[in-house]
Amino acid sequence: MIKTYIKKLPVFTVLLLTFGACDLERLESAQEVADGGGTLDTFTAYTIDATDPTGSNVYGRIVFWKTDLDQTLVQISLYNTITDVLHPALLVAGAAGTGTTTMMPLDEVDGNTGELSDNKFFLIADPSFYESILALDAHVSIVLSATDDTIVATGNLGVHAEPVDMN
Repeated sequence: MIKTYIKKLPVFTVLLLTFGACDLERLESAQEVADGGGTLDTFTAYTIDATDPTGSNVYGRIVFWKTDLDQTLVQISLYNTITDVLHPALLVAGAAGTGTTTMMPLDEVDGNTGELSDNKFFLIADPSFYESILALDAHVSIVLSATDDTIVATGNLGVHAEPVDMN
């Protein structure tokens, strides 16, 4: 029995020296930001008003942010959304109540949070989009669900409304 332990002793010693001699250095994460990086300070905001005939009173704001890469981030914040329901948000051509042609889907608003479901922002990569917002002939429509196209909230944009805030 002692012979068995003596035979395994060299293997154990090699393992002990191998793993015991490793000097693992803990690295700190780099959390600095490049000059101007991570800062969003140019925006245009519009109101989204309730339109739901069943009275859910969904309302809020849509904010367009300009990035340093000349992209546009869209942020939607809504109140009184329906829990456990995803509300599709659409950019629609024309003024609210008249236009029906979808220019672009903007993602879905999570009814649990009132914010976009996949990310906090929707990215529009077109470098000229942000500069064209004030002249845009469009509105945003918030739909009840993917299976019910009842518009629960809408807000005019561009030529059809004055921004509620911008810088």
